[in-house]
Amino acid sequence: MIDAERIVRLAWADYTDSRAIVEIVEVSAHVSTNHVFRLHLDDGSHVVGKVSSYGSYFLFAEDHDRLFKLVQSLQKSRWSGFLAQVLPKDGRAYTWYDGTCWAAFYNDVERGTQLPRIITQDDIGFLAREIASFHMACAEASPHLPPTSNSVKGDAIHLLEQLSSEFAPRNFDLRSSDIDYLRTSTHDFLQKLEDIHFDEWNKIPILVDWNLGNFSVTQIDSVDKRLFTRWDYDWFRIDTRMLDFYFLSRAASHTGDKTQFTYSPHTLTEPRFITFLQNYHAVYPLTKEEIEFLPSAYQFFILNYVIREGAKFFRSDLSTRFRKDAVRLYLPMLEKLDISPLLQILQ
Repeated sequence: MIDAERIVRLAWADYTDSRAIVEIVEVSAHVSTNHVFRLHLDDGSHVVGKVSSYGSYFLFAEDHDRLFKLVQSLQKSRWSGFLAQVLPKDGRAYTWYDGTCWAAFYNDVERGTQLPRIITQDDIGFLAREIASFHMACAEASPHLPPTSNSVKGDAIHLLEQLSSEFAPRNFDLRSSDIDYLRTSTHDFLQKLEDIHFDEWNKIPILVDWNLGNFSVTQIDSVDKRLFTRWDYDWFRIDTRMLDFYFLSRAASHTGDKTQFTYSPHTLTEPRFITFLQNYHAVYPLTKEEIEFLPSAYQFFILNYVIREGAKFFRSDLSTRFRKDAVRLYLPMLEKLDISPLLQILQ
């Protein structure tokens, strides 16, 4: 078990900031294996430090470089200040690495108001229009960002190789029949990417995890709100915008995104999500092909973040439950999902 507080102190010393640490307070959500701290400094300011061993340091460093460049690209837009900035050193995003664990620091952005667990119909429209505007800004910034090493296709190919191993049942702690099902699902997903020429789709910076605890809003006047600040970049990537929509459907859901810790696809076909898509489409139009990809975007989330990476990211008890539920409940539910009502927003 890593001594995360010791690591964040070592990383801050290596960062060589003139401000000294007065106090460190852990503010982790205790859902993932990451550790998040608020560092109170001797000038009265504070920054946020994250210690991780999830995934690859080299992808972590790459993502933070792109995040840093994205924030810079948004500085002259209305989205200036929305994303928590990665602290830089020598003009680049600073990351610390000891061969086993890694760390980064962020500005501790001001929190506005959090939306309620079950948001109103008006807030569904507001959130959809704001996300559409943010996606447009990210699309404009995308050409200025270097490509990333990870991709939807690459992640799925890696998973298919893992599932093809004779040791897959042991490695994933699942039955052989579960592994067979997942291997078929992953193969079908890759075939879908080939059929729709996914390599040619537009790719933009996305954050994937839009649960209601990751962002805040501010009231502009008696009627209008705006997205105010966003933090937590565990699943940042540069890919199709459609990967953001599953968590947005959860945020719009009539059950709320925190009622039960479940990854069911039912939120994708709720009338409230149709309202979300209508409002989003009015600002940043969606294509028929993109809407038809939504079940595949959900499928990728389950295959990649729950099955392939779940044991590294989630607490062990959650990872075990999510993997079993994914193969025995969630993915089979996807086979019966009817998205035809979603296509009505194009009429």
